Amino acid sequence: MSQATATAFAADPAPPPCGGRAAAPGASAEPTGAVGAAGGADSAGSTGSTGSTGSASSVGSAGSDFAPLLRTVREQGLLERRTGWYARVITLNLLALAAVLAGIVLIGPSWWVLPLAAPLAVLSARTAFVAHDAGHAQITSDRRISGMLQLVHGNLLLGMSQDWWNDKHNRHHANPNHAEKDPDVAPDVLVFSKDHAEGRTGLRGWITRHQAWLFFPLTTLEAIALKIAGFRHVFSVQTDVRSAGRSRRPAGRRAVEGGLLIAHAVGYLALLLAVLTPLQALTFALLHQMLLGLHLGMAFAPNHKGMEMPGEDNSERWGHLQRQVLTSRNIRGGLLTDWFLGGLNYQIEHHLFPSMPRPHLRLAQPMVRAHCARLGMPYTETGLVESYRQALGHMHEVGGELRTGASGS
Repeated sequence: MSQATATAFAADPAPPPCGGRAAAPGASAEPTGAVGAAGGADSAGSTGSTGSTGSASSVGSAGSDFAPLLRTVREQGLLERRTGWYARVITLNLLALAAVLAGIVLIGPSWWVLPLAAPLAVLSARTAFVAHDAGHAQITSDRRISGMLQLVHGNLLLGMSQDWWNDKHNRHHANPNHAEKDPDVAPDVLVFSKDHAEGRTGLRGWITRHQAWLFFPLTTLEAIALKIAGFRHVFSVQTDVRSAGRSRRPAGRRAVEGGLLIAHAVGYLALLLAVLTPLQALTFALLHQMLLGLHLGMAFAPNHKGMEMPGEDNSERWGHLQRQVLTSRNIRGGLLTDWFLGGLNYQIEHHLFPSMPRPHLRLAQPMVRAHCARLGMPYTETGLVESYRQALGHMHEVGGELRTGASGS
């Protein structure tokens, strides 16, 4: 990965990157750019945590911290694929999607069709979770099959680019929550670092001052933003310094991705316009996309916001374990939480073992928590509502200086 620079530890195996080939269970993990060096932290983020309550500065930086945990997880068979489980999940989700679409057709041109936007948004989020898992080789170690699953679920069913997502998500996994290297916390409409908030004026400054209150309303635009970013990625000519000005993506791959994105857009609009009036179709599409964006935002927001943000101090010496555990937050809950958040509520385990199948994350959690406790490493786990409170509290704090400046002027 282009932004994952390097202090790698020989005894600190890295997981496969999103969209890459996974190491076979029981074999040595293939070193990749999916784990890069991190930089420091500005807060322990251990409020509501279970396990050890030690501070980040007290955690050792030896790369071998991760090796015993990896060995235990492997011995328990938790890196073995669960292809049958995923086959059932995918089949049920596709059948449910078909049922909702059939309902839209049967109801026809009526405003009573609008309530179906809610289940369609929930099922679209399940589709996104499948695409995410396929990108991490959780479903199968076969790279071609994983790529096909991701293209179908991401590009065709959702209109979101596989290649764009993999590039962005790999950089996130390599340096989670890193203020300069993680694209998920890069300054944009919202900012997550006080350094990024400095000097913001005008509309962006106003948004930053009030971003904690605006966060959930803005997430309703997330699904649309993901589609636009994907289309721009595929249909624009992008160059890479490493390829001496040549296109980053092979022409054939771009054609497949672009064709599926266009097929999604044409099919989605054709279905709605064939069944509903133009105004009903537009309203349904907006409601569906806004609810999908809100759902995705609710799934992603608790994972890292308000946790350690590397960039200073001694975190350049962090190994894979420290880099992933100290920047991530788990969400307590049962099977309903697992289903609603697509397994991302086990964010610590997912970041430590990206290719671990979703149903195994819950099984790995006690091992990871106990391992962190033995090392005196904070292991953050909290309830869903509390996680939002912490994330929004961090965003409110980031905009604090701008609010102070505005009130004093």
